[in-house]
Amino acid sequence: MDWDDIKVFLAIARAGSLGGAANALGQTQPTMGRRLRAFEEKLGVALFQRSSEGFVLTDEGASVMSTAERMEQEALAFERTLEGGETELEGLLRISASDWFGLHVLAPVFARFQEKHPRVSIDLITESRLLSLARREADLVFRIRPFEESDVVQRRLTTIHYALYGASQLEKPRAGDGQGTSLITMNGAFSTMPDVRWLQRVLPNAHTVMRSNNREVQTAMCVAGRGWAVLPVQLGDRAPGLVRADLGEAPPGRDVWVGFHQDLKRLARLRRLLAFTVEAIPAA
Repeated sequence: MDWDDIKVFLAIARAGSLGGAANALGQTQPTMGRRLRAFEEKLGVALFQRSSEGFVLTDEGASVMSTAERMEQEALAFERTLEGGETELEGLLRISASDWFGLHVLAPVFARFQEKHPRVSIDLITESRLLSLARREADLVFRIRPFEESDVVQRRLTTIHYALYGASQLEKPRAGDGQGTSLITMNGAFSTMPDVRWLQRVLPNAHTVMRSNNREVQTAMCVAGRGWAVLPVQLGDRAPGLVRADLGEAPPGRDVWVGFHQDLKRLARLRRLLAFTVEAIPAA
C-alpha cells in the first residue's frame, strides 16, 4: 500500500474536504480528488460519503482510519528518529506561533539567527489552531499554555504583559464603571481568556463595539479611534497614537511555553534555534 495514499486519506478525513486536505499537504484540490478515487478503486470500497457538509467517513472508512493512524504514528516516529540524529545546521524547521507573536517577537529573532545560519530554512506558521508535534505538523510550537503530552519536551519561554490601549484623543475610562466607553475585545471563541474577564470586571458598563480573535486587527481599530482594547505591550507600545489607560491594576499576563517532540531533542538546528531564541527574548 502506498504511504502517500494513506496521507491523502488522513488529510481528507481530518479536513472534511478536498480543499482543506490540499492546503494541508500543499497539493491541488483536483489532485486530492484523483488520489482518493484511485485509492478507493484499489481497495474496492467507498471510504467517504460525499454530502453538502463535506466528506464523512463511511463504516469502511472508519475501519481504515484506525489502521491508517497507527501507520502514520509509526512512519512519523521513524522520520523523527532519523532527523533527531542530524548534526548539521541545515534543513527545514516548521514553527508554529500566534499571529502577533510570530510577527513582532519571533520574526526579528529568526532573521538574526538566519544571518548566522543561512542554510537553515524556517517555515513560520501563524494561526490559532494548535498544530500537532506528534504528526510533524510543526517541529517547534510556541503557545500560551503548557503542553499536556508526555512525549513533548517543554519550557516556559517568557511572560506576555498586557495593558489597556486607546487613541490619545479618546477620554480615558475609569475603573469600576466604563459607562460611555467603547471596547474592542476577543470574539466569542476566546471569551474565557483572562484579559476578557478582566475587562468585564473593571469596566462592567462599557459597550463592546468590535470583536476579533486577531490582536493585529484589534490594534488597527484602536489606532482608528474606535475604542479601547487590551493589547500585548509589544503591540500597543509600538502602535502610532495609542496611549495606555491606568485603571489601578494591569490586565493579567500570560506565560508563553515552547515545546518540541522528544524524538527531536538531538536535532542540531532545532536545539541551536531554541537556545538562540531563549537568549534573545527576556524571560519576564
